[in-house]
Amino acid sequence: MTPQQYVQQKAVASGSSFYYAFLFLPAPRRAAITAFYAFCREVDDVVDEVTDPGVARTKLAWWQAEVAKAYAGQPTHPVMLALMPHTAEFGIEQRHLQAVIDGCHMDLEQTRYLDFAGLKGYCHLVAGIVGEVAARIFGQTDPRTTEYAHTLGLAFQLTNIIRDVGEDAMLGRIYLPVSELQQFDVKAHEILKRQYSDRFTALMRFQAERAHSLYDEAFALLPDADRRAQKPGLMMASIYRTLLREIEHANFQVLHQRIRLTPLRKFWLAWKVQALGRM
Repeated sequence: MTPQQYVQQKAVASGSSFYYAFLFLPAPRRAAITAFYAFCREVDDVVDEVTDPGVARTKLAWWQAEVAKAYAGQPTHPVMLALMPHTAEFGIEQRHLQAVIDGCHMDLEQTRYLDFAGLKGYCHLVAGIVGEVAARIFGQTDPRTTEYAHTLGLAFQLTNIIRDVGEDAMLGRIYLPVSELQQFDVKAHEILKRQYSDRFTALMRFQAERAHSLYDEAFALLPDADRRAQKPGLMMASIYRTLLREIEHANFQVLHQRIRLTPLRKFWLAWKVQALGRM
C-alpha cells in the first residue's frame, strides 16, 4: 500500500462528514487535505482507542518526534510521507501539526473544563488549527479568512461535543463547562448515568444556540474574495448544521445514542453547496 492509498483508506474508513467535501476538490488539494485529515485521525485515535494513558502519552510523544523528523526531511510514517510533499505549497507548518497533538494531550490530562473560556482553548487546538490549515489548502487568499476558519472550527467542535455527550461520558469525559452544568443545575453523575431531564434539555439547547450563533458569525466573517475557494468548508458547515438541527429535532436524546446523517444525505448536502451554492 502506498502512502497515498493509506491516507485515502483512513479518510474513507472514518465515515466523517469532512470526506464528502473533499470529493469536489481538484486533485492536488484533495490529496493534501486527505493526508492532513488522516494525520488528525491518527493522533486522535491514540486518545480514543488506547486505554492505558501512559501508552497513549508515549504514542503521542512518538508523533511529536515524527513530525519534527518529517520537517527535517526524514518522514517515516505513511501519513507524513503522504503529507510532506504538500506542506510548502499550502503553507502547512510544523506548528500546526504540533498544536493538534497538543490538543490530544489535553484529552489525556483533562476530562472537565471549568468554563467556556477554558473549553475554547482546547477547541482552538483540535478544531481551530485544523480549520486554519484546511482554509489554506482550499485556497485562502485573504488573511481575514483565518478568523472565519477558526470560528467555523469552533462551531464544528461544539456540534461534535453536543452529538457525543453520551459517548464521551462513557470514557469519563464531560466537555460541557462545569459553570454551565451548575447554571442549569445538571449534575455530572446524571450525565455519566445517562439520565435525561428538563434541566439537561435546557442545558443542551443553550449549547446548540451558541453553536448556531458561531455558524452565523463564521459566515459573516468569510471575505467575498475567498467565498468560492472556501466552498468545501461551507459544505462541511451545511452537513454539520443539519446534524445539529437533527439533534434539536430529537430533543437532544444524545446520552444513549449517536445521532447521524446518512452518507447519501451528506453527499446531497455537499452537492447542493457545490452546484447550487445553497446551504
